[in-house]
Amino acid sequence: MLERIPPRERRDLLIAWLAISVAFTLIYIRGGIDLTGLVFFFVMSLVTVGVAFVLHELAHKFVAMRYGYWAEFKKDNQMLLVAVVLAALVGVVFAAPGATYIYGNATRAENGRISAAGPITNLLLCIPFAALMLFSGGLLGVVGLVGLRINAMIATFNMLPISVLDGRKVLAWNPAVFAVLMAASVGLLVWSLL
Repeated sequence: MLERIPPRERRDLLIAWLAISVAFTLIYIRGGIDLTGLVFFFVMSLVTVGVAFVLHELAHKFVAMRYGYWAEFKKDNQMLLVAVVLAALVGVVFAAPGATYIYGNATRAENGRISAAGPITNLLLCIPFAALMLFSGGLLGVVGLVGLRINAMIATFNMLPISVLDGRKVLAWNPAVFAVLMAASVGLLVWSLL
């Protein structure tokens, strides 16, 4: 699989993964924290937010490639900077670190399936994080809760049927699939916030 990810794309994914992890770490440490706490929150962000983001984008890529299209993630330096600066100054993360670009003329159905792959990946990632939250205590339970919440947030945000987000393309392809994915995303998000 790695041989299908060119070096430039690997670099872009790594930079975006690190930037998003730094942004979320800045949110968690607002108000001050010691070095141990800083390291914990950075590693937790790498594992929860970073994995959610990278696997979401790779799902788009590999489903597109299954249909015979070339697909590649490209980072957006300005949006990465905005994410980190907003987290540091305001305590809010707005992360649009880039996008996976599909090259070719995908049909509406192919485009819908390619778009659905990202949120479906995040919903599937909710399962192990929910298990960690439910069956572990202490720090592992916290990681489980954060991972569940982050994946549900990413799925819900991406399923919004607006602009270039996945939800618009999924809705155009199949309203029933859109409804199921949106309901699952919102349901898991609400549950994670209770």
